[in-house]
Amino acid sequence: MIGFDPMYFLFVGPGMLLALWAQYKVKSAFNSGHEIPVASGLSGAQVAQKILDAYSIKNVGIEEADGFMGDHYDPKAKMLRLSHEVYSGRSISSFGVAAHEVGHAIQDAEKYAPLVIRNGIVPLASIGSNLSFFLMFIGAMLNYYNLIVLGIGAFSLIVIFQLINLPVEFDASNRARAILLKQGLVSPSEEKEVGKVLNAAAMTYVAATITSIMTLIYYAYRYGLIGGSKNDE
Repeated sequence: MIGFDPMYFLFVGPGMLLALWAQYKVKSAFNSGHEIPVASGLSGAQVAQKILDAYSIKNVGIEEADGFMGDHYDPKAKMLRLSHEVYSGRSISSFGVAAHEVGHAIQDAEKYAPLVIRNGIVPLASIGSNLSFFLMFIGAMLNYYNLIVLGIGAFSLIVIFQLINLPVEFDASNRARAILLKQGLVSPSEEKEVGKVLNAAAMTYVAATITSIMTLIYYAYRYGLIGGSKNDE
């Protein structure tokens, strides 16, 4: 079973379309929020530092990173890496994204269980991502069904990672909105605008999860684990 299969798009197509829509929404929301300056006049880096100080987190640094919306928290290096638009920006979008990433640092400091599990499964998910397609391809070429099943099992690690990642990301966004308001870094009206940016960003994680789940179901269907037949070529 090697080659083009129209059924792939029947299973995965809706998730791919949702992902494209989510990417459009998050870019649109970020660009709109970037046009709204915050009353405090602080930059994303400055608001991130204020939140870290408020939570007495002294072992996390902040640095500017390359790439548009390449913002992330590195738990190994204990480093917040913020894109130029967020690091130097003084807008609703800059505040929202910066606070979201600080939310991950707070999760790390508090040993937030889903984050601990997610960090633990990252190496396995990486292995699954690298090996799954290779195993399924070789298994199909050699007509070795057990190798195909092993490949599908490896891909399931990606799905597990995505499922665990959802509560981690939603919790970080919820923390970000609450922290900004509690610390007086934004007004209630500004907090609502921050929410629009973070809600749009959350849809990208939902889309990625749905796409990975539907891809797994497709492979299970195509190779006979559910419905059909494993001998159907």
